[in-house]
Amino acid sequence: VCFFTNSGSEANDLALRIARHVTQSKETIVLDAAYHGNLSSLIEISPYKHNGKGGSGAPDFVHTVPMPDPFRGKYRGKDSGTAYANEVQIILDKIQEPGKRVSVFIAESLMGCGGQLVPPQGFLKESFQKVRKAGGLCIADEVQIGFGRMGDHFWGFETQGIIPDIVTMGKPMGNGHPLSAVVTSKAIAEEFNNGMEYFNSFGGNPVSCAVGHAVLNVIEDEGLQQNAKDVGKYLKSLLNELKEKHSLIGDVRGYGLFLGVELVRNLESLDPADKETDQIVNAMKEKGILISSDGPDHNIIKIKPPLVFNRENALFFTETLDEILS
Repeated sequence: VCFFTNSGSEANDLALRIARHVTQSKETIVLDAAYHGNLSSLIEISPYKHNGKGGSGAPDFVHTVPMPDPFRGKYRGKDSGTAYANEVQIILDKIQEPGKRVSVFIAESLMGCGGQLVPPQGFLKESFQKVRKAGGLCIADEVQIGFGRMGDHFWGFETQGIIPDIVTMGKPMGNGHPLSAVVTSKAIAEEFNNGMEYFNSFGGNPVSCAVGHAVLNVIEDEGLQQNAKDVGKYLKSLLNELKEKHSLIGDVRGYGLFLGVELVRNLESLDPADKETDQIVNAMKEKGILISSDGPDHNIIKIKPPLVFNRENALFFTETLDEILS
């Protein structure tokens, strides 16, 4: 069942409303450094915002687990998924101890503002199992990463081999036009249908739906998912070549055309190269390439080009980055 909305923030807000009604609870589990939108309800569940400048921290019903960062996190390496999932269980036990019930675990399938982060395999699958066993629902926030950007998969959650209870989508859905959606099972949608009508003045209007339909046609007709896979693989290989050449590059990660380059001053201490990252972003701008930095330490170059990005663009990008790093 699909509920149409106008932005990723609207979609995530509605997803929370659905989950909280179905579970009759507000107890929410989120990942550290996560960002889910700019509405008040979403600032509450976005550590990236409520723990940042101007933030006032999380409310009591929001519980934060460590960001599943296999590069510099609490647990490291590709086999750290279970260790991070166990952190979710610790929070579940904390919620249940006084007799409360968990409502929802919401996570980006790959973290954007958290630093283009790819969770270690098993983390989301095991976390979802634990949350569902405790009676909660699981939301996959695909607002930044859905619609073919992963290359091998249309959705980010497929890279983890999971099926969420609720999926939210937005940004690329309308290719710049305000269009987003919440998708869930018929059973959950029917339970949400409690008499308090979900109404949205512009959600699902004919123009927006025509735009969304056109976007899907272009993705399919022009082979943009395959392009994301092929060009993304090529770009990632070029970035890894730069990693071997420049010690400032600590990690290259991502899928398809959703890539991140983490910059560090020392490969042993992993001291974040935040100032250098800012300098590189500005230098790339002077060369005609617009990128930005992200992550809790502001030391990650995020690379999320349009899906029409080609091999020539990838080569120009990495040659320019190489020149600046040199």
